Amino acid sequence: MVTAASAGEELSGLNPSNSDVRTVFVSDVHLGCTHARADRFLEFLNAHSPDYLYLVGDIIDGWRLRRMWHWTDTYDAILQRMVALADSGTRLFYTPGNHDEFMRSFPLQLGGITVAEEFVHETADQRRFLVTHGDRFDKVEQNAKWMSVVATFLYEVMLYGNRFFSWSRGRKGDFSLCAAIKGKVKWLVQFFSDFEKMLAGHANQRQCDGVICGHIHRPNRLDLGDVTYLNTGDWIEHSTALVEYHCGTMQLVEFDGESYKAIATVPPSETAYFRDSLTEENRVDFSGSTSERTDADQLGMATV
Repeated sequence: MVTAASAGEELSGLNPSNSDVRTVFVSDVHLGCTHARADRFLEFLNAHSPDYLYLVGDIIDGWRLRRMWHWTDTYDAILQRMVALADSGTRLFYTPGNHDEFMRSFPLQLGGITVAEEFVHETADQRRFLVTHGDRFDKVEQNAKWMSVVATFLYEVMLYGNRFFSWSRGRKGDFSLCAAIKGKVKWLVQFFSDFEKMLAGHANQRQCDGVICGHIHRPNRLDLGDVTYLNTGDWIEHSTALVEYHCGTMQLVEFDGESYKAIATVPPSETAYFRDSLTEENRVDFSGSTSERTDADQLGMATV
C-alpha cells in the first residue's frame, strides 16, 4: 500500500531534515545548463551522508557543454562533495542518461563510482527497485533522435518563458509554464503514460517491486499493477529527490534550500525484513570480472 502526501505539504515526523537517510536518488541535474539549480543541489548534497547515492542520469549535460561551454565553481564543488562522500564510505552508483551518455563508454568502476545501465537496489525491508535513467524507454529518443534535439531546444525556450512569466507577474520562483504545457498537450500526456507503463513493465520482467527513474522531469509516484513507479524529478524545473530511510520508508521530496515538502511517501513493506545488520559484502554482489559476467551484468545491470 502506498500513501501519498499532498503536493506542497510540509513534512512532519520522519523527514530528511531530522532523520538520517540510508539512500538518496537524484537525476537530471544538468550541470552545464544555465537553468540548473546547482547551488540548491549542492546545499542538498552537503546536508546528507547516505550509505548509498544513486546518480540516475543526466547529472552532467554533455549536449549543452558541447554547444557552449558553461562550467562554474559550484559545479566543481558538487563533484568534490561526491568525492568526499565516496571517501567517507558512501557507495556511489551512476546510471547514465541521454545527456551524459558519454558515461556509458566508461569502465564499470570509475574512481569510487560504479557505472551501469541499470541497477537493482534492495531496500532496508528487502524490496527490489530497478534503477535506470529511462531514456531507453523514450520512443522519440530511440526512434527519432533529431526530434529529441528539437524538443530539447523547445524545452529551453519554455524555461526562459517560465522566468519571464514569473517576473511579469511578480511571483517568487518560476511560473510553471512547462508543467502547464505538459499537463494540457494531449500527445505529451500520452507520451508520459506510455513511458511510465513501459518502465513498470520492464521492472516487472526483472521481478522487481518497483522502478526508480528520471528523464522526463516529472516527479511522480504511481501504482501500476504490482509495480511502484517513482520518478525522481529534476533540478531544472523542480528541486526533487527520492530518499530512503533506515526503516524502509521512501519519500519523494522537494527541497527549497531551507526545508522539505512532500510529494509522495512509500511506507515500508508490511512483511519487512531489515538487512542493516548484514555485512557490506552480503549487500552488494558484482559477480565475475569484466569478461566473465552474468547475463544481468551483460545487460549493464548490477544488484545492490
